[in-house]
Amino acid sequence: MAVSLGTSCFLSSTLTVLLFAGMQMARNLLGSTEYLTIFGGFLGSCIFILLLTSCSNFEMLVFGKNFQAQFLPEVAICLFLAMFASGLVHRVCVTTCFIFSVVALYFINRISMTVYAPPSAPVTSKKRK
Repeated sequence: MAVSLGTSCFLSSTLTVLLFAGMQMARNLLGSTEYLTIFGGFLGSCIFILLLTSCSNFEMLVFGKNFQAQFLPEVAICLFLAMFASGLVHRVCVTTCFIFSVVALYFINRISMTVYAPPSAPVTSKKRK
């Protein structure tokens, strides 16, 4: 079920804050073992996705529906903030957050290109006689 831009912006912002707070509350647990440290990086990549959604929806509200998030500065700032949040948990979480975030960004871009790309015109060739 789709929601409006304003609702999506509010929900993703709220989930970002809640996820960050949860990571801070479980900081000792997430840094205790290797697998939980990797999971902490995955949670950091979830923060990246939520931040990017919130930022993009806010910009679409302010600048119009056709506005698109660019790599610089929106994606880079959201990635930096997510990696910073992961760094507050554990150093290894930063690396895994970066890896998970890049993979997630690749798939988000692929989905976006298939859904929102303009249809291409069929190529026809004309033969001269």
